[in-house]
Amino acid sequence: MHGMIIRSIQCFLEDTYGRPVWEDVAKAAGLDPEGFEAMMPNRETRTPEVLSAASQHLGKPRETLLEDLGTYLVAHPAMQVVRRLLRFCGPDFHDFLYSLEELPERARLAVPDLELPVLDLREHDSGDYTLTVTHYVPGFGHVMVGMLRAMADDYGALVLLEHKGRAAACEIVSIRLAEPAFSAGRRFDLRLKAG
Repeated sequence: MHGMIIRSIQCFLEDTYGRPVWEDVAKAAGLDPEGFEAMMPNRETRTPEVLSAASQHLGKPRETLLEDLGTYLVAHPAMQVVRRLLRFCGPDFHDFLYSLEELPERARLAVPDLELPVLDLREHDSGDYTLTVTHYVPGFGHVMVGMLRAMADDYGALVLLEHKGRAAACEIVSIRLAEPAFSAGRRFDLRLKAG
């Protein structure tokens, strides 16, 4: 797995809980807090160990921690580049959903060897969707729930989300778009701010 994944977890833990928490988690997972390259593939990944150590250290279920990570990747001020990437996917939450399948390829434009899950969206009835998240590492479905929740808030949409479980390498996320324009949403400017 790419070092970027562990680096994202590190940033989440440091920004949310503080540097000492990251150091404790990294040590418990057998990882030097400073000892990996974020932009390189990491074949000897310690990601499962890092997640287990963080879950135990914080007293949170792994699934909750992963959803919080997904929310962090979109909503935290330090992660505005991710939010911008996602907001360029469409002018409203409905269009955003239909662009999800293209997201792994877009991310690979910036980081060619980043292994993100395959995303497959199906619309059942008006406003009811199923997102299938396929990856050999379990948990990406929970990260997607957190990201989708944060993006719904960003667009001002009222959305009901539920992780339906995992079978083989697939996780299923149920999405109900209850109200596409529930609130004003967050302001999004196409221009990057200087400084």
